[in-house]
Amino acid sequence: MAKTDEKATQAAGSAAEASTLGYEQARDELVEVVRRLEAGGTTLEESLALWERGEELAKVCRRWLEGARARLDAALAETAEGDDTESGEGGGDSR
Repeated sequence: MAKTDEKATQAAGSAAEASTLGYEQARDELVEVVRRLEAGGTTLEESLALWERGEELAKVCRRWLEGARARLDAALAETAEGDDTESGEGGGDSR
């Protein structure tokens, strides 16, 4: 049971560590995890640990990309609002 508790503590620490990574750091580590998994030669236990780490890193990358998309969407919406305001200053309907 102590081994299970130790693994849970390590996993929680690993997840907390992953959440502080920047996008490029998480991506680079994820590439390395995938490379190691594809190369084989690891035990089942090691493979599972690598897979779990890869899942954490993928979540970090996804959050960064979703945040970037939200910022881009907000900037595009601001630009569109500015364009609408500028075209509305002409004083009337163009019919």
